[in-house]
Amino acid sequence: MLQGKKILLGVCGSIAAYKSAVLIRLLIKEGAEVRVIMTSSAFAFISPLTLSTLSKNPVLSEFTKGDSGEWNNHVEAGLWADLMLVAPASANSIAKFASGICDNFLTATYLSARCPVFIAPAMDLDMYAHPTTQNNLKKLQSYGNAIIDSEYGELASGLTGTGRMAEPESILKKVKEFFNGQGSLKGHKVMVTAGPTYEALDPVRFISNHSTGKMGYEIAECLASAGAEVFLVSGPTSITVKHPSIHLIKVKSAADMYKAASEYFDQSSIAILAAAVADYTPKVVADKKIKKNDAEFSIELVKTVDIARELGKRKKEGQILVGFALETDNELENARKKLESKNLDFIVLNSLKDPGAGFAVDTNKITIIEKNNKIREFELKSKKEVASDIVKVIENYVHG
Repeated sequence: MLQGKKILLGVCGSIAAYKSAVLIRLLIKEGAEVRVIMTSSAFAFISPLTLSTLSKNPVLSEFTKGDSGEWNNHVEAGLWADLMLVAPASANSIAKFASGICDNFLTATYLSARCPVFIAPAMDLDMYAHPTTQNNLKKLQSYGNAIIDSEYGELASGLTGTGRMAEPESILKKVKEFFNGQGSLKGHKVMVTAGPTYEALDPVRFISNHSTGKMGYEIAECLASAGAEVFLVSGPTSITVKHPSIHLIKVKSAADMYKAASEYFDQSSIAILAAAVADYTPKVVADKKIKKNDAEFSIELVKTVDIARELGKRKKEGQILVGFALETDNELENARKKLESKNLDFIVLNSLKDPGAGFAVDTNKITIIEKNNKIREFELKSKKEVASDIVKVIENYVHG
């Protein structure tokens, strides 16, 4: 599938460098030609001989070759490649790429490359989460580079969190999708709702919930990576969109979300309702800040529109509608009721009883219930991996 494609693989100093050997084998098995550039710090983690043997090409590291002083041309290396892939990419190299620092063969080649660049970060969780690293990654994205996000799991430090380099199989999938120019959902328009809604009490206060939007945004990214054009209807959140095929529609209230979701639902073949929409909203919204005068204060609430139910009524033949259920008791029973009453194709159930699942965390534990009462239980995973599991089920619906 990658027959004849030229891939330049950059390997930085990280324990994840051992995965580079597996990645090279996978790329070559698909027919790609691979050349490797290593930073000097990468030598401590994997042998250049190993990567040279696997890639069937000399490993590049320095501007000159040994005692002969023969010149290694970084410009030629950058022009040779159809794709430059840096995996693992350390925090140090990412910072250099973002700042234009050119002090080794890899950074010089990066600055000379005219081909697309994919970067797969690998580092400890606090390094990955640090604002400097995140800002550098955003800067690289703004330059047109693609970031293959780090994954959640056990790290070399012994800690558990996000920072692991994506598995070689996942990176290979991204590379193949890039060269194919299409994914399994190319040609499909998908509407995704995400985040909370804010229901105003007055110009200052509102009613909301603890949703951060992480799950919905990960689903949107995964759908876009699979080739879909995504309309992401999002309540207030601090998360940013990464993929260029995602159209972000920002809303605040449940009424705003219903209006936007209704508009994009009709033009979508798939809709995933991952938002935590308020069930009730104040009957009257004060036009001025409510003063703290009385010992007690009551608010009359009215029901908001049930977006899933309304869209379920309008669902056309062939449209796929997916809902979410966050439950605290009688989980399966309540989820089945929602599945039937809202005309969903399947529902994603998560319970607040499961440690590590729910709002404001990077992980989730889901159960998928389908119309035919088929139930699939999944272990606790990162929300990115959960999104991939959900999209795989959708792909099965689309392709039979």
